[in-house]
Amino acid sequence: STHRLLPLFLGLFQGALLLFFALFVTYDKPSAQVEDANLVANKLYGIFPLFQDIQVMLVVGLGLLLTFLPQYGFSALTHNFLLLNFSTQWALVLQGLLHHFHHGQVHLDLHNLLTAEFAAVTVLISVGAVLGRTSPCQLLVVAACEVPIYLASEWAIITRLGVLDVGGTITIHVFSCYFGLGMSKALFGAVQRPVHPKETPTPRSDLLSLIGTLILWVFWPSFVAVLCQPGDAQHRAILNTLLAMSASAVTTVVASSLLESGGKLSPGHLQNGSLAGGVAIGAVADMAVPPVAALALGSLSAVACVLGFRFLTPLLARKLTLRDQCGIHNLHGLPGILGAAASAVAILVASKDTSGSHFSQVSSTRGNASEVLWGQWGDHGVGWQALCQVVGLAVAIGASLLAGLLTGAALRLPCLAQPPERLCFDDSLYFKIQDQAE
Repeated sequence: STHRLLPLFLGLFQGALLLFFALFVTYDKPSAQVEDANLVANKLYGIFPLFQDIQVMLVVGLGLLLTFLPQYGFSALTHNFLLLNFSTQWALVLQGLLHHFHHGQVHLDLHNLLTAEFAAVTVLISVGAVLGRTSPCQLLVVAACEVPIYLASEWAIITRLGVLDVGGTITIHVFSCYFGLGMSKALFGAVQRPVHPKETPTPRSDLLSLIGTLILWVFWPSFVAVLCQPGDAQHRAILNTLLAMSASAVTTVVASSLLESGGKLSPGHLQNGSLAGGVAIGAVADMAVPPVAALALGSLSAVACVLGFRFLTPLLARKLTLRDQCGIHNLHGLPGILGAAASAVAILVASKDTSGSHFSQVSSTRGNASEVLWGQWGDHGVGWQALCQVVGLAVAIGASLLAGLLTGAALRLPCLAQPPERLCFDDSLYFKIQDQAE
């Protein structure tokens, strides 16, 4: 049934999108003044290289990271690519109607496309919790449900609460993690399943996944810094991200070696722990924190990630029958909570001079209310901003868990063709694969 339903669903979606773009979407008019044209060109040259880095991260890096399942590599790469394009287009429609609809038209630019891809990232992370046990139709339903909920959550956290989160630690990583966990819990219920024979990685699949980690590691600073104000804030975000990720890579080796028997390294720890610093640093990346704080946060997030894989994931599976196929709780949830807490602490311990200068520099689409807070209430504004960081974290967790549970319940509809247990983690269910014997 999925072979008939999938092309029908995608065909109707793309046809409706074509009609919407034909009727409502346009580009901005070319600038008549030379000064304006130069300004647009400089803005394009500043953002497009970072945008390309993010494309490589999502299409190649994240796709390869998901290939640790030995017989599910085609599906992991292809479904990741499909969800990225579907979710981005869906987010463009919703964002256009909500924020960019003027005089009967939606004006499209590269910045709109970038923020739409950030919405798509939440879907790509969330489905990691159910990777291999869901059909393409179920994944598209996840994208259709999660994107509007993410946009509403981001608006509440960033616009209404004024949370500072330039790298998406709270709005992207924490939100998508708990959405995925809630979805997994509702979809699979309280059924305790044994380890599937196709679930165990092989050296080749682990190697491909590690290559994906390396690609993500290289390009991650662009993801964190792309929405920063060009200049000092963006420069600081890149430096802090590089320091945090370098520390997390080294600390992952230390922690994995100490926890594994014989001092050997776990490929799963390396694939995920090396990236934990990039998740945690996003909330403080453009703040005036000392370099040692970035190093410390990267190390702590790597330890949390490795400990999560070693102890917390088996505990949650045993006590709550919670399935987390890719360990998104360890890579995105735990470091995300740590990064949110670090942002509140960083705001509280900053001196008045440092805070004032920092707040006046922060100007991005992911948090620009602090200058107002500082100007109106001084020290009280700093305390209020720290409280907002904590409240934003709570909103992200609560909203995503509830929405994930509801979405997971919807995924149990028989028409969405969830694969039977014996055909999970198998490319042959969705791909025409030539027999190796032939």
